[in-house]
Amino acid sequence: MAERPSGNGLTDWQRRLIETLDQAAALPVDTRGATPFTHHAEVGPGMHLRRYSPTHGARQRPVLIVYSLVNRPFILDLTERRSLIAALTRAGHPVYLLDWGYPKGADRFLGLADYIEGFLAAAADEVAASEGTTPDLLGVCQGGVFALCLAALQPQRVHRLVNLVTPVDFHTPGDNLSRMAREVDFDQAARSLGNISAEWLNGVFVALKPYRLLAQRYMDLPELADHPEALHDFLRLERWMYDSPDQAATAFAEFGRECYQRNGLIQGTLQLDGQPVRLANIEHPILNVYAEQDHLVPADAARALGTHVGSGDYGELTFPGGHLGVFISRRAHAELLPRIVAWLAE
Repeated sequence: MAERPSGNGLTDWQRRLIETLDQAAALPVDTRGATPFTHHAEVGPGMHLRRYSPTHGARQRPVLIVYSLVNRPFILDLTERRSLIAALTRAGHPVYLLDWGYPKGADRFLGLADYIEGFLAAAADEVAASEGTTPDLLGVCQGGVFALCLAALQPQRVHRLVNLVTPVDFHTPGDNLSRMAREVDFDQAARSLGNISAEWLNGVFVALKPYRLLAQRYMDLPELADHPEALHDFLRLERWMYDSPDQAATAFAEFGRECYQRNGLIQGTLQLDGQPVRLANIEHPILNVYAEQDHLVPADAARALGTHVGSGDYGELTFPGGHLGVFISRRAHAELLPRIVAWLAE
């Protein structure tokens, strides 16, 4: 880790920073991901179902990836070397990704029921119709909550569940994001602001680790001079961090109020179109993956799933790292992803 430069070292650090920035300006940054895909279907306004074809091995069950609404999904396919999607296609899985797109002004009235029982259910049906079998759902962070809701309310649409860094108990000690959320009047924000701007939400996430996200990572940037592959990886991650969609006002307010403030998944008070979401109704096989040093989804928040679902086939994988490390770290791709792929092959 680079130390803060001083004296003559500062001049050298500035020179190398300028060199790095010049090199970065000449590099294209593609945010579509590294793995080729086709647009399979439109399942909602501006929402597309992508299909990634299997490349190796015996044909396996299709996997439908349910990503969070908060960021863009190309973190799952950042580079050819760091791609969860590529790992699944190499194992023989047809992979489908629900791209939620960018909400427009008229989408402010879309609620959680629209996203889960409408668009996600339609995506699962599309996969089942195309592949001839019910898909496994791989839910990521907030997307994992959506996958759990669908499994609880419409179990016939889901074969098995893999949850990656998915919050379930939103009131665990040390959950700084939850503590911040409890001070927000989500309904008033939705009424006053309409769709919630990505810039505002990014500011909230940066506030959780300001030094790491605003200073430390840029202090090391000059070290990437004359290392185009590493610099390209840095730029892709940087683009992902700040290429966030706005949030549909109604769904944002419902998720903040019912999950972060009322802890509705654990309490059993979360309802979609008047139907309560009961985790105990989930009897599908489940693999729950969480990170020990996750500042967004503390390990205890994710681990709580095991004591509330009705599944008799429940397993956990613990990753010794942070939230993003689950997707992009070398250790995750060497150790964690092969275990996920092996579980899906069982």
